[in-house]
Amino acid sequence: MIALTCVLTMVVRIPTPTKGYLNLGDAAVLLSGWLLGPIYGSIAGGVGSALADLLAGYPVYVPGTLVIKATMAFLVSLVPLRAARREESRPRLGFMLAAPLAELVMVAGYYLYEAAIVGEGFAAAFAGVPGNAVQGVAGAAGAYLLIELLGRTEFFRIYGIHGFARRKAN
Repeated sequence: MIALTCVLTMVVRIPTPTKGYLNLGDAAVLLSGWLLGPIYGSIAGGVGSALADLLAGYPVYVPGTLVIKATMAFLVSLVPLRAARREESRPRLGFMLAAPLAELVMVAGYYLYEAAIVGEGFAAAFAGVPGNAVQGVAGAAGAYLLIELLGRTEFFRIYGIHGFARRKAN
């Protein structure tokens, strides 16, 4: 998932006027959290995205990206955990609610990182908010599409979400 996150972040890169770029990496970040759980999902989402920033020539963003994307994956991973505890049969609905929250964390995280750490100032950093919001919508939609496609295969029956399908089958 680290490699998939890095590749999806780097393959489709649409530069923005705010020195960043739109990409599909958020779909892999969210999918990492949802499939791998809070620890491994956070590592995959954070490291894969940070590696993409490093390889793409944005080293100043590596620490911020690592923390922001790991936090996103962590938040999304909590949905199946809660659903499994309550024996809910619709964790995808929860994902649809958690993904926008994770993307809001991304938009706010980059705004604060650019304003405070990169040193652009709060007014200049605000220029990146619309681009990050568009990236967030695309990432959430892409992740949900991937989850739906995986749901039509034997993937969830075999692997489950964080392994919960295997526990229920036993």
